[in-house]
Amino acid sequence: ARGDLAPPVFDLPKSGSKQERWEWLRDKVLNCETCLANKNPNRHIVFGVGNLDADIFFCGEAPGDQEEQQGEPFVGPAGQKLNGMISGMGLSREDVYIGNIMNWRPRTEHSYGNRQPNPQEMDFCFPYLKAQVSIVRPKIVVALGNTAIQAMLGHDRSKAVGKIHGNWHEFEGIPMMPTFHPASILHNESKRAKRRVWEDLLKVMERLEMPISEKQRGFFL
Repeated sequence: ARGDLAPPVFDLPKSGSKQERWEWLRDKVLNCETCLANKNPNRHIVFGVGNLDADIFFCGEAPGDQEEQQGEPFVGPAGQKLNGMISGMGLSREDVYIGNIMNWRPRTEHSYGNRQPNPQEMDFCFPYLKAQVSIVRPKIVVALGNTAIQAMLGHDRSKAVGKIHGNWHEFEGIPMMPTFHPASILHNESKRAKRRVWEDLLKVMERLEMPISEKQRGFFL
């Protein structure tokens, strides 16, 4: 990682609409010197997108190749899986908010491939993620994958997704549901793998008192 990785300290504007405060934060992130120094050449910083009044805030790990090309989270193959999960809940991408722990794709020795961000990189970007949550104030945060879970729960390796998914936690005073990253389904397309994620999402729907059909309850059985 490049530049000063001391986590940024800033205060969100207290006045203004959600949209105005979000635009202030987005502008700050897109012009962050450390983010600019760490993004891959000729690629984009990736900031969250979606409904600022969303009940559900999906938080992923780090941008991939297609994300940093387009400057938007979850637009590659894993994003298509996430879109399918959201659709299965009876929602659209426009109904939710989607962000990442990281604002840039962690660099590798080559122009291809991904790596997990290290704790220092995660801790640097984390205040920007928290600020997005504070603007949206969703009813539930869904943490997608180990990196998101580790960042939110304090780098506690005992809280791996395989152990804690499906169990409620709390983040910034908001109920948080940890579950597997959609990319995990790309590597394991079995009904069992899909069902374990879907059962976590059913708990989210139940907590929000969303209508759930018998068909939905039976997905991937």
